[in-house]
Amino acid sequence: MENFRVLEIKQSVFEDNDHQANLLREELKKKKVFLLNLMSSPGSGKTSTLTKTINTLKNEVKIGVMEADIDSDVDAHTISKTGAKVIQLHTGGMCHLDADMTKQGLEGLETEDIDFAILENVGNLVCPAEFDTGASKNAMILSVPEGDDKPLKYPLMFSIADVLLINKMDVINYFDFNLEACIERVKKLNPNIEIIPISARTGEGIDKFSEWLRKEIKEWNEN
Repeated sequence: MENFRVLEIKQSVFEDNDHQANLLREELKKKKVFLLNLMSSPGSGKTSTLTKTINTLKNEVKIGVMEADIDSDVDAHTISKTGAKVIQLHTGGMCHLDADMTKQGLEGLETEDIDFAILENVGNLVCPAEFDTGASKNAMILSVPEGDDKPLKYPLMFSIADVLLINKMDVINYFDFNLEACIERVKKLNPNIEIIPISARTGEGIDKFSEWLRKEIKEWNEN
């Protein structure tokens, strides 16, 4: 017989995080702060997409951005050029943010003068999908070079997202990416998801994504 115990803690960790996430959502609701959790693989174009989106919306809403990375502050420097309020979050090796870490980030961002807060989560398609951050809505980006089979490989990420941006549409002709097949796979996992093909480089689809955000922010503040 082994002389140690094995404790199954995974469920309790998630349950506690879910509780904290719900409390954070309630707090943001009272403050009328809309929080978007943006997730994707590294290199999919999160920061480029945010830059285009912020420039479209910055005269309508007060925007603050939390850039989460294991290290570096490259993305925060990029976002700061838009004029949006921004802070860099270093996760100390963690591959995701949970609700408590997000709350700490919001406290550092100081949301008193913010209507629309954005969390650019750590870049990967696994860990961020497992932890509720307390966000109002979840967005994810899939870039064309990653392949149309990603919904089959990472179903949870596509299942918890409220909107999917399929980025780098300007180079789709150079890759073996079947847009219709990708959309069909995503819809089987998540029938209610909004899917918007975009190009952060050319600006294609950014207006449609911005309109989706306007609608969601308005509903968040009114309901």
